[in-house]
Amino acid sequence: MSLEERAKATAKNIEGKGMEALGNLTGDPKAQTEGQAKQAEAEALHAKEDVKDGVKNVVDKA
Repeated sequence: MSLEERAKATAKNIEGKGMEALGNLTGDPKAQTEGQAKQAEAEALHAKEDVKDGVKNVVDKA
């Protein structure tokens, strides 16, 4: 597990939530979409780290 990668993904998720909220407040669909995209990217990064953790656990048990 890469704590650094998880921290980056969490920061990207927070940034995305902020952008989406700002877009909602201002009625800016571009900001909303960019915020949602950043959140999706963060989710994918977390999933990648989960897979890496799973592989590491399997290898460690073998």
